[in-house]
Amino acid sequence: MIRQLLGRLACGAGSAAIGAALLAGCAGAPPVEVSGSNAAVQAGANAPEALLARMSLERKVAQLVMPDIGSITPDDVRQYRFGTILNGGNSGPGGDDKAPASDWLRLADEYWEASTAPLPGGEPVIPAVWATDAVHGHANVIGATVFPHNIALGATGDADLIRRIGAATAVEIEVTGIDWTFAPTIAVARDDRWGRTYESYSEDPALVSRLGAAMVEGLQGRPGEPGFLGAGKVAATAKHFFGDGGTAQGVDQGDV
Repeated sequence: MIRQLLGRLACGAGSAAIGAALLAGCAGAPPVEVSGSNAAVQAGANAPEALLARMSLERKVAQLVMPDIGSITPDDVRQYRFGTILNGGNSGPGGDDKAPASDWLRLADEYWEASTAPLPGGEPVIPAVWATDAVHGHANVIGATVFPHNIALGATGDADLIRRIGAATAVEIEVTGIDWTFAPTIAVARDDRWGRTYESYSEDPALVSRLGAAMVEGLQGRPGEPGFLGAGKVAATAKHFFGDGGTAQGVDQGDV
């Protein structure tokens, strides 16, 4: 369901557009066949603005919170209705970062069921979206394929290879019930003293752009083509946006 909704959006759509699609598509009731004026009434009732008007302030705030799986349970999701969920480094189901894929899938199902449970008073039900860091394979999960990191993949200069790696990674992410990955990393490394230089495809922004686009296509498919964000595909995120890799003497953190 989440991928079907995301598939209606262009690759470059922002979080507001994604939120609107989720609101419009997941109002807490199954679709009903209607026609004529009744269809217009239903469309108005399911417009994002109308749905937001039925949400409490607490629910709206929760939609902007992304807790780590090490900090929340399905019961927490049921109570607070977080909009997104993250598994960061060394996080795993039940605190076990060596949990098998079946445990990841079970937890994903539990989060989904908790986030889609009916709410009192007709409040809209919005499924939580789980995101993972699968930058060079679904490497947080034992048994997943781990590909060379970006610095090595960039050295190949092979966009088709990167696209196929993205496609393989998407399939393995989907197996664990996760819909979204924080990849590709499109850092343009400018100073080798930076501790995350290995996450950069190249110091050449043109090559980074070409290979980053190929990874997005592998993960999501191509907009307008069959299978875009369908089975075996996940939503991608080009990160870390401004300045990643353009460090001062290799330092990327500190006071501004």
